[in-house]
Amino acid sequence: MQLKHIKSLLTPQDGAAKVTCMAWAPNNSKFAVCNVDRVVLLYDEHGERRDKFSTKPMDPKYGKQSYVVNDMVFSPDSTKIAIGQSDNIIYVRLANTQTNKSSTIYSTESPVISLTSNVSGKGVLSGHTDGTVVRYFFDDEGSGDSQGKLLTHPCPPYALAWGANSIMVGGCDKKVVAYGRDGQVLQNFDYSRDRSEREFTVAATSPSGQSVVFGSFDRLRVFNWSPRRGMWDEAKPKEIANLYAITSLAWKSDGSRLCAGTLCGGVELFDCCLRRTIYKNKFEMTYVGLSQVIVRNLSTRTRVVLKSIYGYEIEEVRIMGKDRYLVAHTSDTLLLGDLTTSKLSEVPWSGSGGNEKFFFENETVCMIFNAGELSLVEYSNNEILGSVRTEFMNPHLISVRLNERKQRGVENNKKLAYLIDIKTIAIVDLAEGYNLGTISHDSKIDWLELNETGRKLLFRDKKLRLHLYDIESRMKTTLLSFCSYVQWVPGSDVVVAQNRGNVCVWYNIDSPESITMIPIKGDILDLERGDGRTEVKVTEGVSTVGHLLDEGLIEFGTAIDDGDYDRATAFLEKQDMSPETEAMWKTLSKLALEARQLHIAERCFAALGDVSTVRFLHQTNQIADKVSQEMGEDGTSFYKVQANMAMLDKNFKLAEMHYMEQNAIEEVIEMYQELHMWDDCIAVAEAKNLPELDSLRRNFYQWLTETGQDEKAGEVKEREGDFQGAINLYLKAGLPAKAARLAISRPEISSSTETVNRIAASLIKGELYDRAGDLYETVRNNQKALECYRKGNAFRKAVELARLAFPAEVVKLEEDWGEYLVQQKQMDAAINHFIEAGCCLKAIKAAVAARQWKKAVHILELQDDPSAKEFYVTIARHYASIQEYEVAEQLFVKGGHIKDAIDMFTTAGRWEEAHKLAMECMTEEEVTDLYVSRAKELEKDGKFKEAEKLFATVNKPDYAINMYKKNRMFGDIIRLVAKHHPNLLTETHLLLAKELEAESRFSEAEYHFMEAEELKAAVNMYIVHKMWEDAYRVAKTHGGDGAQKQVAYLWAKSLGGEAAVKLLNKFGLLDFAIETAAHKLSFDFAFDLARLSCKEKIPEIHLKYAIYLEDEERFPEAEAEFIKAGKPKEAVSMYSHNKDWANAQRVAESHDPESVSEVLVDQAKFCFEQKDFQKAEAFLLRAQRPELAVKLYKDAAMWSDAMRICKEYLPSKLSVLQEEYERENSKEGGRGAEGLLEQAKEWEKMGEYSRAVDCYLKVKDDSNAALMEKSWMKAAELSIKFLSGDRAAEVVHIVGPRLTQLRKFNAAAELYLNMDLIKEAIDAFIQGEEWNKAKRVAKELLPRYEDYVDQKYKEHLKNQGRVESLVGVDVMAALDLYAEKGQWDKCLETASKQNYKILHKYVALYATHLIKEENALKALQLYTQHGAPPNPQNFNIYKRLFLELISGPSLDGPESYRMWADLRNFLQQLCENISKSAEANSPAHQDFEQMLLIAHYLATRSAAKGVEQLMSIAAKVSVSLLRYTEHIRADKAFYEAGLDCKALDDGHAPDHSDFLDTDIPFEVHLPTQLCVTEAQLEQIRDWVLMVSVQNRLEQVLPRDERDTYEASLVASKTGLRSLPCVLTGYPVLRNKIEFPAAGKAANKEDWNKFLMATKTTHSPECQDVLKFISEWCGGLPASGFSFH
Repeated sequence: MQLKHIKSLLTPQDGAAKVTCMAWAPNNSKFAVCNVDRVVLLYDEHGERRDKFSTKPMDPKYGKQSYVVNDMVFSPDSTKIAIGQSDNIIYVRLANTQTNKSSTIYSTESPVISLTSNVSGKGVLSGHTDGTVVRYFFDDEGSGDSQGKLLTHPCPPYALAWGANSIMVGGCDKKVVAYGRDGQVLQNFDYSRDRSEREFTVAATSPSGQSVVFGSFDRLRVFNWSPRRGMWDEAKPKEIANLYAITSLAWKSDGSRLCAGTLCGGVELFDCCLRRTIYKNKFEMTYVGLSQVIVRNLSTRTRVVLKSIYGYEIEEVRIMGKDRYLVAHTSDTLLLGDLTTSKLSEVPWSGSGGNEKFFFENETVCMIFNAGELSLVEYSNNEILGSVRTEFMNPHLISVRLNERKQRGVENNKKLAYLIDIKTIAIVDLAEGYNLGTISHDSKIDWLELNETGRKLLFRDKKLRLHLYDIESRMKTTLLSFCSYVQWVPGSDVVVAQNRGNVCVWYNIDSPESITMIPIKGDILDLERGDGRTEVKVTEGVSTVGHLLDEGLIEFGTAIDDGDYDRATAFLEKQDMSPETEAMWKTLSKLALEARQLHIAERCFAALGDVSTVRFLHQTNQIADKVSQEMGEDGTSFYKVQANMAMLDKNFKLAEMHYMEQNAIEEVIEMYQELHMWDDCIAVAEAKNLPELDSLRRNFYQWLTETGQDEKAGEVKEREGDFQGAINLYLKAGLPAKAARLAISRPEISSSTETVNRIAASLIKGELYDRAGDLYETVRNNQKALECYRKGNAFRKAVELARLAFPAEVVKLEEDWGEYLVQQKQMDAAINHFIEAGCCLKAIKAAVAARQWKKAVHILELQDDPSAKEFYVTIARHYASIQEYEVAEQLFVKGGHIKDAIDMFTTAGRWEEAHKLAMECMTEEEVTDLYVSRAKELEKDGKFKEAEKLFATVNKPDYAINMYKKNRMFGDIIRLVAKHHPNLLTETHLLLAKELEAESRFSEAEYHFMEAEELKAAVNMYIVHKMWEDAYRVAKTHGGDGAQKQVAYLWAKSLGGEAAVKLLNKFGLLDFAIETAAHKLSFDFAFDLARLSCKEKIPEIHLKYAIYLEDEERFPEAEAEFIKAGKPKEAVSMYSHNKDWANAQRVAESHDPESVSEVLVDQAKFCFEQKDFQKAEAFLLRAQRPELAVKLYKDAAMWSDAMRICKEYLPSKLSVLQEEYERENSKEGGRGAEGLLEQAKEWEKMGEYSRAVDCYLKVKDDSNAALMEKSWMKAAELSIKFLSGDRAAEVVHIVGPRLTQLRKFNAAAELYLNMDLIKEAIDAFIQGEEWNKAKRVAKELLPRYEDYVDQKYKEHLKNQGRVESLVGVDVMAALDLYAEKGQWDKCLETASKQNYKILHKYVALYATHLIKEENALKALQLYTQHGAPPNPQNFNIYKRLFLELISGPSLDGPESYRMWADLRNFLQQLCENISKSAEANSPAHQDFEQMLLIAHYLATRSAAKGVEQLMSIAAKVSVSLLRYTEHIRADKAFYEAGLDCKALDDGHAPDHSDFLDTDIPFEVHLPTQLCVTEAQLEQIRDWVLMVSVQNRLEQVLPRDERDTYEASLVASKTGLRSLPCVLTGYPVLRNKIEFPAAGKAANKEDWNKFLMATKTTHSPECQDVLKFISEWCGGLPASGFSFH
């Protein structure tokens, strides 16, 4: 963070006047300062004073001097301010503003000298005189930090600050110490050795806690927290002379401003920011800290403070969503905000590379898509509202509703609907965090939206079908087909959709069948609702037509939502009955019943025609009304009314409860009888022991028998104790199971054999065998019971019965039970029953069938039966199939099938296990012998692969190789060698190949040669054996085109003569052979082939032979061959190349006359290269090639010679050459580059920075290097600002080399440095021979490259060839060295021997040095001596020189004229030079013209002061100079003008506001130091006081005929600007003298006065002024002054 001084709010006094405290309001709109007089001054946010008030002592009797104001603070709402005054209390006290009392929170033994709070304001630190620092928390916010004494500082901690990450303390020891949260020392900043530093008096922490400012004498020290390094970094201190000790600091709540109060009563305002940027020319972003940014809208002037609540560094801020929403990233969070409502959110967000997509269609929530996940963030909420997985990012496929319409009983209504996949919708309650439902559809969905209450969902599929989903009932309804548009009407649950040529409206969406249709002729464009009307906009052709909806029907829904049922009823009564209104009546009836508004409900059911419900409600309402009239209570709470409503809801128990509460038993009995609810009726009678209970039971039984309810009648009989009658009724009803249950439970019934038999027969008939068995078992008929259990497969009951009655049957039953379970495929359950039955084999078999392998193994291991061993193989094979070979091996071994185990391992390719298993049974030698013998047997049987495996198993691969060798199976030999001896593979291939070659098995030998990659050996084999066809084939197949051609050539050469020609013609290689022969210098063979078949090739061979001879420098023979080849021109070229012009001329004249001119041209070019232009021109003219002479001269930039030749020999082309010459001089850029620039600017405006960068990079106009540089630099700037790091680096890597090609090495190096490409930057500086810069960059940024730079510099010296001294090698370096050593005379002397540009480079450096050394006058003399070049890079020097001279001590006397004249002449020369350069009419040119005018006025004033008659002229000039206080120090200008006017006794004392209507600047920059001494200042004060007392001065400015201040050029009423007088600067009005130069004039009176004084006094200064005016204004007027 950096501090920039803005303004002084309070001017410091001459003595001590300490600012005791300051405070900013939380809303940033007010600022309060308390001075030493205990007066509080109030300022606005711009630093303008608005109010003030005085503080009062606690008790007036002690007087105003009895206290000081220690501190003050604004209330949270910024409307009140609390003042803390001293009373010598050393306790830290906590004030309770509600009870207006205070309490002690802790006390210490040492007085408090400093107090500060943490960033959140929930903790305080107090510093005490003994150096202790105490910490106290109101709320530790979960940090776990301790309270109490934290640390002891070496000195009293007057400056105490609590940052976000540590505590910083300063005091009188000139040290600043940073302490950790536990009080340990983190960092120490020691300034005790700095003599200019004083004790630290005060400290302040920024609102973000990431910056701390310490105040001392004339200095503010700034410390910034570095999150990456985890420590404090010190920024450049802010030093202000004469500020004196800082006594108070106050930071604005948004962190953008810092105020410092001083010991002398001054208050200074500083701007605090890290950086400030403009975004899209619409927003200003001020980074006041790493974690805080102020975003200000430049058009509306509104602003938002964006701050990371976690203190993370904000990396970038973007404005999106139609410039309404802001998005910012930190390392771990994401910040979002609505600029309109100022609602901000910060949510945890892991790094995603910036790949998120943001959608702002919903004003209350931001939708973020990233990596297939949708996250919702509600503005002003710092937690992610919800996250779901979805791949569909279209906002039309997502609907979010957040509390958009208030509902009764619903506080937090937040719902989301989205697509899980293209056919599935999910609905989520975001508030509670659970899924409300999932909708699976049969077609792709292309649109969905929830209603505002989140209770219903509309969605449309790709088949244009519109569907409605009710979330509460989970019912889906199809509303419409061919739906092209659909929308909810805002503020209601009304739906509008389009179906082809109709607008479809659902005024009551609860009744989807009720639809209103409006015919239209176009398509729906939009839906608008406002001002009490709802309109559907429809496009019909080129026009738009509006269709109004029934606002009353829409309002019905609103009335329902508001709970105003009377208004809803009144509305419906005005409507005719229609499907829509019928649906509304139903809805209203339901809601009215729920709200117990019974009259409305009765009216609704009446409208619906529900007569029975209306009658019932009417009776209920009569009861309620009667109660209300008689008792004056709410009739709906009467018990009969409540009971009736419960009956209407079919909640009869609730109705019974209401009656019973009032002991209305008869009404309950009557209600249940009417409803035929006899059970409930009898239960009530029994509970109340009513006498008519028996009568009720009889009536109930009679009713049951009459209605045929035998089962129910049986239950009644059973309850009455008539069990026999109940059984008869149960059997009659066909319910023998109930009869059996009753018989079993009643012994008196089960004793009746007849009854039991009847029941059992019915049960058996119904195949209820287990129930029959239970019945028989109850009557002790165990045999029949067992039979029934067996028939019913109730084996559990059968086994239990058999254990008691028939023990011998148990085993058989267990076996039968197991077999039954096997039949039922319940193998697992059958196993145990077979075990119980002793059927182990069946148990094993069942376990195997059930795939219970472990259980089968367990049972099997317990068996002694040999027949059980057959299962070992089965189980082992299972384990082998699942590759559990160890278990399978054990089972095979136990089953005695070891061979099967070995076969298993062999089949599985697990030779080691097979070998190991074999080894367990025999010795290694036996196993090896066994395997080898077995392998040899297999070899004899021709089973070589199996034999090989056995050899490999016993590690005998060589046996296998020998086996294959004996059987001549070379392929297998190679395979095994490659596997076991790969280092011998190539050798084996070669041995086999040679062996096969010796056996004349050339084809096989060829294969092995090729495998050994010995193509040449294979070809040579065939060539040696004269097998040219095979050699050719191999070369063609494996060697490519070149090899086959070479073999064919050798074959032909071996044949020779016509046979060779035939062969080559066969292969189509005759031309190749001839060319090859010539290439291989076999010219005899080439001539033979050409003579026999291709005589046209003979000249070509002669030509190649000639070229060969030429290379051998046998030029005469080569000449002969060239002539034989018919190429005399080549012979000419040969001689020309060797500069043998005589032979070239001879051959050309003899054999190729046309080449004579070419020889002359070549000779001319040679002369031209030798700078012998006269001879070259003569040769070209002899060759009649004047156009070539013109071209050569033009290429050499010798335009005058080119035009001379053109004028003499090519007059027709003279105009074209002149135009080309003009174009060359102008070098204007092409329109292509301009088009690219325009396109790039358009992309940039649209925020498409990547495309803009591409366009800028494409700009290429070699005639306009500045344009290319500007475009490429712009590309780099955009990429660095807006593109990713990789892309920015790529662009810099493109632009950097281009800039170096343009020799813009510094610019290239700066680009590289911006991207931390240090090596490339160093190379750029080296290429630009900026050795010092390269050295400095390497030293500061990458020290390991210092040697590299030194080495390059040494190489540079060696390349120059003179390494004796730096002067001899590199003049520029020598000049730089002179400059560094301050030997400026030698530097300029050496530079003057170079060119003008170098001289002025060092003149500029020397001038800069002189200005820094405050010797501006000598710098002026330097430019007066050497001239002022119009170099833009010098403009700042010229301006600094001008400002230094005019800001110096008062030099307005005649003795200073020479200095002002030199400055004037220097600026005149500069302006003339600029007007002739590319900077003409630029802003800089205009600035220098204004400086020239000021310098002229200063010189004129100095000259006039040397002549007594011209003192008035001097005074006018001084007044005119007030107009230029933007260049001249304001205090100096006013002081000198005042002195000059005072000398004429022509003073006025206007107020500062009188200058408002003049061209004298109203607001000027005031310097920190006055231009006058204290004595002069005191003299001025005394004089002002004297004239004020004597009232000698007028209180107004003198005005002229324009009613404007006489010295103002601009008329206050008309705004017209008059010309300034060239002598005085006063406006030229009527009596004027005009000069030849435009815009130059003088007041006649002043001009004549000046001329007369010059003539009479012969003042050389005045004559020089006139001479300058003559040159400047183009001459003097006719009655001018003569300088002779």
